[in-house]
Amino acid sequence: MPTDVVMPQMGESIFEGTITKWLKKPGDKVQRDEPLFEISTDKVDAEIPAPASGTLQEIKVSEGNTVQVNTVVGVIGDGNGASAPAKAAAPAPAAPASAKKEALAPPPASAATFREDEEDSDVRSSPLVRKLAREHNVDLARVSGTGTGGRVTKQDVLDFVEHRVAAPVAAPAPRQASAPAPAVIPGDLVPMSQMRKIIAQRMIESRRTSAHVHCMFEVDMTRIVNLRNRLKNGFEQRTGARLTFMPFFVRATIIALQQYPIVNCSLEGDNVRYHKHVNAGIAVALDWGLIVPVLKNADELNFLGLQRGITDLGERARSKKLMPADVEGSTFTITNPGQFGAVFGLPIINQPNVAIMGVGGITKQPMVITDKDGTDSIAIRSVVHLTLGYDHRIIDGATADQFMAVVKKTLENWSEEVG
Repeated sequence: MPTDVVMPQMGESIFEGTITKWLKKPGDKVQRDEPLFEISTDKVDAEIPAPASGTLQEIKVSEGNTVQVNTVVGVIGDGNGASAPAKAAAPAPAAPASAKKEALAPPPASAATFREDEEDSDVRSSPLVRKLAREHNVDLARVSGTGTGGRVTKQDVLDFVEHRVAAPVAAPAPRQASAPAPAVIPGDLVPMSQMRKIIAQRMIESRRTSAHVHCMFEVDMTRIVNLRNRLKNGFEQRTGARLTFMPFFVRATIIALQQYPIVNCSLEGDNVRYHKHVNAGIAVALDWGLIVPVLKNADELNFLGLQRGITDLGERARSKKLMPADVEGSTFTITNPGQFGAVFGLPIINQPNVAIMGVGGITKQPMVITDKDGTDSIAIRSVVHLTLGYDHRIIDGATADQFMAVVKKTLENWSEEVG
């Protein structure tokens, strides 16, 4: 019996989506939970998995078209006489707010399929990990999971691939994608993507809404750079997570926000909303745009929790696995133009936040160092330039500078345990 493929309900406030790419063509075999098509909404770009195994029988809505949620966009047939799962039940009505998180979750995903007798495997892993395992022809049942509750992580799969001694098997067939867009040449008139339109709209709205002012601080990161170089290998072996600089910046920001809560607020008309927690928006640059997933209640996480949360959000953003709830509710945003070589940036505030911090590149520079006895000397230090963009309607320059002074002091005198 054929199974309908529908435009998913990606959130209570989302009523339509645009199909940006079909990853299979009619006649192609598909596996349940295998990426089938990509959509764009006013919240996120997402990769939608197949609801059943079989053959893609028909595409009813072509690329570039926008349809209402629950619209049938394709049909998966039995394929080669094999039985297909029964047609999915009609989507349930929108869940109440208290159950929003559960309602937004995608259908339960089975483990990656390699042999017919493994289709019902219950190995705990994420869609990203299963995709990676398929690409490397790895049987997840043979991988020891180091994540919470024995969950198989991305690093577990990579380690398994690196250390296995069995002869390599034939590579899986490449994913079938729609025809690539023609190369852009000077003089071409190319329509903006849905994400680009939304980014443009929100940036203009933010400039019109907030009175943007920026201040920049130079921070000596030598202590943290040396600490990270010394601990990163052991940190990854113990935790399965790669040690990056971002959790240092997030943690220093949280400490400063707790001392200056006005920087962690938002405006509601003529009223100021002071937020109980720090929901840190971490900007992620994608090949097709920019998105700001949110690390909720970051003030309640230890350093390892920050690192794991940041890594998870970044991976799901790049693999189009974010849900609308993942990009909502930020109270303060951090963006990192330095990863591309920028010395510093002047970021636009992410509404409804009242401030955003830009992290420049960490570079070695000569600096004047004053010893305890007052003697000056010149030394090579690892330096970063941090820029705070703030809304002058509510944050004064003195408060912004005092806030950044705490961030600077925390980073330069780092004393917290890592891992």
